[in-house]
Amino acid sequence: MEYDEKLAHFRQTRLNPFDRGEEEDQPEGGKATQQHEASAELFSETKTHSSDRTMDLGLAEDHFSRPVGSFVASDIEQLKLAIEECKKLILELPEHSERQKDTVVKLIHLRLKLQELKDPEEDEPNLRVILEHRFSKEKSKSVKQTCDKCSTIIWGLIQTWYTCTGCYYRCHSKCMNQITKPCVRSKVSHQSEYELSICPEIGLDRQDYRCAECRTPISLRGVPSEARQCDYTGQYYCSTCHWNDTAIIPARVIHNWEFEPRKVCRSSMRYLTLMMPRPVLKMKEINPLLFNFVEELVEIRKLRHDILLMKPYFITCKEAMEARLLLQLQDRQHFVENDDMYSLQDLIDISTGRLSCSLTEIHTTFAKHIKLDCERCQAKGFVCELCKEGDVLFPFDSHTSVCHECSAVFHR
Repeated sequence: MEYDEKLAHFRQTRLNPFDRGEEEDQPEGGKATQQHEASAELFSETKTHSSDRTMDLGLAEDHFSRPVGSFVASDIEQLKLAIEECKKLILELPEHSERQKDTVVKLIHLRLKLQELKDPEEDEPNLRVILEHRFSKEKSKSVKQTCDKCSTIIWGLIQTWYTCTGCYYRCHSKCMNQITKPCVRSKVSHQSEYELSICPEIGLDRQDYRCAECRTPISLRGVPSEARQCDYTGQYYCSTCHWNDTAIIPARVIHNWEFEPRKVCRSSMRYLTLMMPRPVLKMKEINPLLFNFVEELVEIRKLRHDILLMKPYFITCKEAMEARLLLQLQDRQHFVENDDMYSLQDLIDISTGRLSCSLTEIHTTFAKHIKLDCERCQAKGFVCELCKEGDVLFPFDSHTSVCHECSAVFHR
């Protein structure tokens, strides 16, 4: 009888070295002795080979391996208990000791195993198409991202995640089947225009007190979820669809020349980012009075008009084509096509002064080629047909006027 009791006690200690449930009835000396024996048994100091070290950590036998088919909830619970016991043991062991280091390694393996059970890694395709999103499987393991669907952190080391190549929507592999929002790039391709009303709010009651995107119940009191307004659409969203991102609102720029970033929802943030370089704002029609109050706009309009007058010289000049002078404006291709269309990025750069500096430099380079460097372009100059005097005139000179019917150039 006594032998059976000892054998049962030995098996319990051997199979669950972290179980200290029976320590409550033992004296302090007995507790310390049992804890020491359990720790010594778990973390053997034999280090003859790397495989022996694995055996010492209890990793050679995968006690928490996933059974054939589906796993049961008890596996996860056992892992959580073992992790908590590992944490306590790390604090109790001497700092920087070998046993403490071994316990940390054990803790890492237990956490990885727990995550594997929660989010099992499967063979995922490299490319998936969902609601016009073209998701590409990411290979980065170190960069920490946030899932746009569930708003939790993506742990690239142990989780599979995807990024849409069109709108840069990021999400876990397990969240992809829950996506309900189409790709924003398709909207940009089919409907390239801004909302030009400043914060067109319709009210929470018109939204039935639900998020405008996912239809989650929301309220201004934060119960059950906080209602956050998007300054671009004027609608209200839940905290999952609205992360308090900020962006410059086109309507405020056009009507008030205001560039202060405002809070917008995630979908509006992606839409505004993709629309930023697109020249879709015709300022003469939307708000022509803005040119009377913003001197920088008038300066840019004059420089763009001159560049359009220089363009015929470069198209017919062999040297200019070989030098590819017009490629200096390849980032703003619309500048060599018209002088009245602007992108939101153009207006931002005008307000900061960056566009004026770069465009003035390009204008100077173009004029120098036509008037000084190239004989062919110089030969295409004009002589004032009224006074027949003065230097050779060019249509982009500041002191000239051009006939709109015959394109003749005169002194102003």
